[in-house]
Amino acid sequence: MVFKSQLLTDDRNKNEHTAIETTSGLNRRQFLRRVGISAGTAALATQGVSQVFAASPIDPNNSPQLTKDDLPTALLGERSSSQPSLTQTHCITPTIETRLFASSNVGGSDDRNQLALERMACAGFKVNNSTITNRQYLRFAGTDSQRASDLQNIATGAIKAPKLLLGVRGGYGAMRILPMVDWSTLGRIMKEQGTILAGFSDVTAIQCALLAKGDMSSLAAPMLYSEFGKTKPDEISCRQFVEALTNPNLTIDISDASLTSQQLPSILASTEPKTITGTMWGGNLSVVSALAGSEYLPRIDGGIVFLEDVGEQPYRIERMLYDLYLAGIFKYQQAIVFGALSGTGEDSYDKRYDVATVIRQLHELTGLPIYSGMRFGHIGQKHSFPLGAKCQISSNTDGGYQLAFTNYPTIKADAIHVEGLWQTI
Repeated sequence: MVFKSQLLTDDRNKNEHTAIETTSGLNRRQFLRRVGISAGTAALATQGVSQVFAASPIDPNNSPQLTKDDLPTALLGERSSSQPSLTQTHCITPTIETRLFASSNVGGSDDRNQLALERMACAGFKVNNSTITNRQYLRFAGTDSQRASDLQNIATGAIKAPKLLLGVRGGYGAMRILPMVDWSTLGRIMKEQGTILAGFSDVTAIQCALLAKGDMSSLAAPMLYSEFGKTKPDEISCRQFVEALTNPNLTIDISDASLTSQQLPSILASTEPKTITGTMWGGNLSVVSALAGSEYLPRIDGGIVFLEDVGEQPYRIERMLYDLYLAGIFKYQQAIVFGALSGTGEDSYDKRYDVATVIRQLHELTGLPIYSGMRFGHIGQKHSFPLGAKCQISSNTDGGYQLAFTNYPTIKADAIHVEGLWQTI
C-alpha cells in the first residue's frame, strides 16, 4: 500500500538557496553571504576548510558510520585518485532545481554535509531541502516514512519534481522504503519533467524500483556526502559526473579488465564479440541480488546487466551471482558488464579461487559475453553513466570496448560550474 497523506514533510527551507542576480564573478565569501548559506557553512567560509577539518577530522577508519559508499580507495588496494589543485574558485548563481533524498544511512558529520551543500550551490545546484541531512532515526537518515517522503511527495504532487534528485549517501535502508513509494506515478512525473535521479551503492534499490515499476532511467553517480563532502573530492569523478549529466550521447572507453580482475580479458566471449544494443540496468551486486524474486527488480528482455561491489570475498560474489542465475535473471539478457570488484581479498581455503575464477564460472553457466573493467563502483575516478537507458557495446581493435548511451534526460552544460564541486577556500 502507498501511504500518501502521512508523507508530507516540512518544506520551509525550500527557498534557502534562492537565485539572485548574475554572480558569476563573485568570490566564495561574497557568494555565501548573498545566497544565505547556514551558520555551519558560514564558519567554513570564515575559518577555511583545512582549519575546520583539522579541528574536527573525519576519519573513516574509526567512524562507526563507515559504509561501502565512502570507503577510501587506499583501504581497498586501489590506486589513489587524482587530487584537485588547492586554488580558490569562483561560484555561480545556483539555478538547477535540486532536491536531496536520504534513503539509507545517516550522515556521520554535519560539517561534511554542510561542505557538500556549499559546493553544490557553488557549482550551480539550488538545493531546496538541505535540512534532511539533519534527520536521524537509529542508523538511518530518518524514519522510514520520512525517507520515503523524499520521493513520495513528488509522486503525490505535494512537491514539484526538480531537475536533479541527488542521493545523500548509501549504506543500508533503501529496501525498507520500497513499498511506501508510488514508483509508477513517480516515474511518469520524472519523465514529464526530465528529472534525473543520481546515486549508487545502496541507492541501487531505488534505481531498480524506479526502472522496474516506473520505467524511468537514473544515473549511476557520486553522492552528496560520500563524494562532494570529502575534504578533497576526486576531481575526475566530479568531472565525469557533470559529463554524464550534460552529454546526451555519453561514451565510455574501457581498455582493460583490471578493475574487475587482472586475470581477466576485457571481453570474455565464446565467439567473436558483436555489437550489442539494449537497456543497461543493475548496480551494486549485493543490492541487486537481494531484490531477486521481488517486484522491484527490473525484468528487461534483451538487457545488459551492470554489476559492481566492494569488500566481498570471491565466494560471496559467486553466491550472489548464483542467486541471480537461479532466479532466471540472466536468462533473457544479452551481456553482463562488471565494474570494480574492490577489496575482495584471498580465499582462505585456496588462493586460486579468485574473482577471475568466479566470473569464468558465470560465463560458463550463462553463455553470455562478459565485459569487465568498467570504471565505476566504490573507487576513485568514476565514470558516471545512465541506468535504464539505451546502451550500445562495441569492441575495438585494441581488445577493449566502448559503451555508448542514448535516450536519457540531461542538464544544460552552461548551468553548471564544475570546479565548484571540489573547490576549496
